[in-house]
Amino acid sequence: MRLLWNTIYVCCLVWILTDNRTFAQAKVSIDGETRLKERATHQKTDTLASEMPTSLTFTASTDQRFTFFNDTRTEDNRRTPVSVYGIRAGFLFPPSHRRANLKGGRMASFKAGAGFYFVNQSLNQPGLLPNSSESVTRRLRMATVYYERYLYRQKAFEISMPLELGYGHSRYERNDDVAEKHELARGVFIPLGVGVSGAYHFPNVRWLPPLHWFGINLLVGYRFILKKDIPESQINYSGLYLSVGPSFFLENLTADIKQWGKKRKRNK
Repeated sequence: MRLLWNTIYVCCLVWILTDNRTFAQAKVSIDGETRLKERATHQKTDTLASEMPTSLTFTASTDQRFTFFNDTRTEDNRRTPVSVYGIRAGFLFPPSHRRANLKGGRMASFKAGAGFYFVNQSLNQPGLLPNSSESVTRRLRMATVYYERYLYRQKAFEISMPLELGYGHSRYERNDDVAEKHELARGVFIPLGVGVSGAYHFPNVRWLPPLHWFGINLLVGYRFILKKDIPESQINYSGLYLSVGPSFFLENLTADIKQWGKKRKRNK
């Protein structure tokens, strides 16, 4: 009888020890998996936080456009393009939340800033100005503020929609006397422009970093004149404008400079 009780006691003791060890192993396994999940979550959160920029990025570029003014036409009544030269500068604003169509590169939701443009044009169309039959030289100066929201931005490609509002000054001079210019008229106008812009950034080549500072830009839009400079004239700056050509992306240069500075600090 005593042998039977001893056998039962030993079996119970073995079962308790085995069960505790199994429980401990299960607990260690569960705790290990929990810590791994928490570590992965923290790493993912840190990665997302590092990818999401929190500061503004300065950007600037030259801007040459071919504008089709309604008052500049050929003899067969076709519009001819007028070269408008300018420069604009502003800031890239980081997104407040993640957007699936904005990935890679300098992540930004939109950019905003100001620009300046000028035009010097000879007009051989008498009668544009009231009480004037001479050919004239037109000089336009225009300052604008712009808001450009990114619709798509994936690494090297980007599509945006710029909206511009400006304040312009015009001056017309009679150009029959080369020695002395005679002013015929001047005025103030307010333009409003809306368009669609697309750009391609050249790839980042390790042995040639400056390459991805440049790219190709395409802009198509239309300019409306909210206030005419000389209401009684036939002058009208409304019309289609477009721009196609190489572009310089200052934000790519500044990003490289910041990265080089961080590397120098780590190497010291």
